[in-house]
Amino acid sequence: MANERLDFVIFGATGFTGKHAVKVAAQLAKEKQIKFGVSGRRKEALITIVKEYAPDIENVRIIVADLKDEESLTKMTEQAKVLVNCCGPYRFYGEPVVKACIATRTHHVDVSGEPQYMESIALKYNKAAQDAGIYIISACGFDSIPCDLGVIFTQQKFDGEVNSIETYLSCWVTSKVSGPMVHYGTYESAIYGVAHHNELRGLRKQLYPEKLPSLQPKLNRRGLIHQSPLVKGWSMVFPGSDRSVTLRSQRFLYEKYKQRPVQIQTYVTFKSLFFALATIIFGLMFAVLSKFEFGRNLLLKYPAFFSCGTVSHEGPSAEALENSHFSITFKAVGWTEKLAEPTDKHKDPPNKELITKVSGVNPGYGATCIMLLFSAMTILKESDKMPDKGGVLSPGAAFAKTSLIEELNKNGVRFEVVSQIEK
Repeated sequence: MANERLDFVIFGATGFTGKHAVKVAAQLAKEKQIKFGVSGRRKEALITIVKEYAPDIENVRIIVADLKDEESLTKMTEQAKVLVNCCGPYRFYGEPVVKACIATRTHHVDVSGEPQYMESIALKYNKAAQDAGIYIISACGFDSIPCDLGVIFTQQKFDGEVNSIETYLSCWVTSKVSGPMVHYGTYESAIYGVAHHNELRGLRKQLYPEKLPSLQPKLNRRGLIHQSPLVKGWSMVFPGSDRSVTLRSQRFLYEKYKQRPVQIQTYVTFKSLFFALATIIFGLMFAVLSKFEFGRNLLLKYPAFFSCGTVSHEGPSAEALENSHFSITFKAVGWTEKLAEPTDKHKDPPNKELITKVSGVNPGYGATCIMLLFSAMTILKESDKMPDKGGVLSPGAAFAKTSLIEELNKNGVRFEVVSQIEK
């Protein structure tokens, strides 16, 4: 039937991330008999994508929808149980799709790594999503499932009470690969995220009128560059969305389940001091240029120059993707004893340490789309294990009590315990 809801509709299927999402959806259609459709502005391009990335799947529904046409978004979302939104930057293109999903009672997942967008959507639409009985979940890709669910995994494995977690992200390639490693869309989102970073303070005052409890001992941020025995190389503060997404989850779990929130600091590690210093210099230049319109125009017009060749409109080659790897190492510190109340203070210093790791291949696109589609699958299969019967949630808040971590473990995103020490 034409009006039967599909399990997924992938919006933005002709984009770089969208193509990989179609490929993963085709695998799920074979293995789990899910039904999906693809959507975008151009019917011919959608047909081509299906032929290339889902050649063995019959009856993939083609749905033409345009962000400028509200009626077309409504017709698209009402055909899906879960709308898989791959159309970014979400700052510009996300809100109309969310509004259509609420109107048609359609769940929504995306791969946004844009804190301003995610938190503004939570502020505006959480109550409406709850009333509609749907989940709106962003950051369901490399930003920020490995970190957010990695913290959840670490808490679950700690067997005690966690006070703080430090995370160390490493990315590398296993062969000499030339050419870009990042698609232009990801780069564009980063530019506007930095440009509008000052919006976050005001958003958070409205979204979180009450502060989290003050926890002791306090986890302080490490120096500008440091070395850690956990990882080889030189580490600095990670400027991505991992920490903000993870803190949203920790706040939710505290407010919903009275679970002691974990203090978080996130870092990224480089093999050499030279690359760490070069990244800082580039980051400062990137931040300054992003603040001004003429600077943004330069960054957007000459992505290859300003990224030293790592960004292009075409994106990474298949060889580059297959040889790219990531790991996030987590150091959790806390106590073997768990107190009755989350705000109770321990009399003794922390006496336990747990090291865990999340790792995988092709983080930006392949692993991202696996995480994205399995997030959508989890909503379909395990909504009874998710909180509040709807709302605008972070991945950790939404999926903490589901089997998503176990499913990702079976599909190339590995969660593991490395070591533990009790003093």
